[in-house]
Amino acid sequence: MTNNQPKPIPLDTLIDKDVNVYEMTCVAIKQAAAITRNGDQELENERNKVVSLVLTQVLNDEVEYTKPSSN
Repeated sequence: MTNNQPKPIPLDTLIDKDVNVYEMTCVAIKQAAAITRNGDQELENERNKVVSLVLTQVLNDEVEYTKPSSN
């Protein structure tokens, strides 16, 4: 794979993951918005697209998040 091509999204990880897909999607949306606002060194270095980068990060558990309490 050359540097001009984005990294593939690890779909096998998505298939094998036992998580709340809605929750994971919400995390990905917020992370993508933050990267769009602030930029990301990995995004610039690898020439990835924001959504591809964020989905890979979320699927590989590289994004930390907490659930809001339901009071």
